[in-house]
Amino acid sequence: MALSCAQAYAEGCISTTYTDPPRVVLECSGGVRLTAESGAAYRLMDRNRDGRPEAVELKAKGLLIEYTTRPRGGFQVLTPHAVASVRGTTWGVDVTPSGTAVFVETGRVAVGRASGGQAVVLKAGDGTDVSPGNALLEVKQWAPARRMGLMARFGR
Repeated sequence: MALSCAQAYAEGCISTTYTDPPRVVLECSGGVRLTAESGAAYRLMDRNRDGRPEAVELKAKGLLIEYTTRPRGGFQVLTPHAVASVRGTTWGVDVTPSGTAVFVETGRVAVGRASGGQAVVLKAGDGTDVSPGNALLEVKQWAPARRMGLMARFGR
């Protein structure tokens, strides 16, 4: 079951809007906190209808995902290019027409192509870029400027 942002608030998420930088923070039951940059196109998914999102579909722009407790049953971000699955962490996902970038601040995240195949596991400081096609995914330590640029979009 997909939830619009308004439904998500009523289904166990509390929304707070910030202006510098512009973003919305959703505090959801189950210990998940999502920060969506201004203009992000996303929808929460509560597949088992227990009031706790298990996934988010992200079509454009960025989300920062944080867990305050170990996720029960996992959590995924689905983009046109990639599927990223939490392993208990803080991580960012950025979607553009040319691809999806995933960066891990703490913890671990598994990332694979939306079409399946090879997956990689990112740890703190790692990132990967998933573009259309079948090129192998590369795990790279992100340069400080790139890392800070992404995190600044979420008020970090």
